[in-house]
Amino acid sequence: MNVVAASYDPLPLGVAILAVLIGIFGALLLVVGILVLLAIGVGATAGLAIFGGGLLGGLLLVLIGAVILAVAKGLWDQELWALVLCLILVGLLVLSDLLRGTILSLGGLILVVLLIYLVAVHKHFR
Repeated sequence: MNVVAASYDPLPLGVAILAVLIGIFGALLLVVGILVLLAIGVGATAGLAIFGGGLLGGLLLVLIGAVILAVAKGLWDQELWALVLCLILVGLLVLSDLLRGTILSLGGLILVVLLIYLVAVHKHFR
């Protein structure tokens, strides 16, 4: 039986760093969302104002955290859909900075460099 090993491009270091950072952020959102839901369960919601507070806020945090974790896993696995989603998001953030006139700020410049980098490594994704 002849088994051909799949040849994958190595994960670029910048993509690995982004995947880890995005994963940490997604995990934090997930944990906060779960904590909000637990606080609602024990009735400790006085002064809670996350996404309008209450059950909907906790559920939104859990959902957003789970999606962000999926994107981080997709980047780590070099999935094209995750790259496209990141390109769209970073592109929208660059456009937002352009419209506000803050593109020459440190954050705006980092977003432009990130956008260029993600385009440059697109050949590593499948």
